[in-house]
Order: sequence, then C-alpha cells, then structure tokens
Amino acid sequence: MWVRRRLSPSPPLAEISEATAVTPALVEGMARLIPQLSRSAPPPDAAMLEVIVASPATVLLVAADDDGRVVGSLTLVLFRIPSGMRAWIEDGVVDEAASGQGIGEALNREALRRAGAAGARSVDLTSRPDREAANRLYQRIGFKKRDTNVYRHET
Repeated sequence: MWVRRRLSPSPPLAEISEATAVTPALVEGMARLIPQLSRSAPPPDAAMLEVIVASPATVLLVAADDDGRVVGSLTLVLFRIPSGMRAWIEDGVVDEAASGQGIGEALNREALRRAGAAGARSVDLTSRPDREAANRLYQRIGFKKRDTNVYRHET
C-alpha cells in the first residue's frame, strides 16, 4: 500500500507516493533504479525494503507511471539530535528512460515538504559532481552548495 498525494492540479507524469508496504513493483523498480545510481551498491531485496519501509527514521518516496511502474525514488531520512530535527535526502534516482519529465523535482519537493512538516529547519544531501543534471536540479530548487568537508570511514 502506498499513501498517495497529488503535487499539482495538472496531471502528473508520475505519481509521487510513500512506500508503506513492499510490493513486487517496488522490488522490481528498486532492482532497476539502484544500479543506475551506484555501480557498487547491490539493489535492496524485499527483506531490506521491509526494514526501510518500517523504519520510523526513513520515508521512501517513489514515483510511479500510469502503469504502476516505479520510475524514480528517494529516501528522506529524519532524525532528532540535541541541536534539533535533521533531514537528509539519500539515494535519489530517476530511471534514465524517464529523465527530463520533472520526476526528480517532484520527488525532491515532496521530501522538502515532509521535512518541513516534521520540523526540520534544513535538508542536506550530497551528489557526485558527475551527476550534472541532478546538481543543476538541486540548485534550481533552492539547495545551496556548502563549504564543508565530508569525511567517510569505511567499516
């Protein structure tokens, strides 16, 4: 089951929904989308998607076309720390075949709306420089590049 919310009065090219249950369409869609995002990360199987969907810290947003095929997704991560509510957007991806139809923007705007409703004052994300279209989108919808160091520790 997906909770549905229309984002605009005009007919959307894809409907943005929160995945609240794991369906075969979700598993198939993520199996197709995640390799387009990362060459090293395996796509999540149904069991992993169950964990993501059930977590109170994550909101898995999906974009589905008129046939119910998942053509985009992103994960909004919400967590409280001593300095306030934090929000991150992770693993945003739109199927290459559906690129340029406003799906990425619709997914991000819904994530921003939900983060604001949860009390987050800001939303962070990272994007590789070679994802040029994604980086242009983030800047167009109001994200600002931060002067920061991002560190990673492999465990």
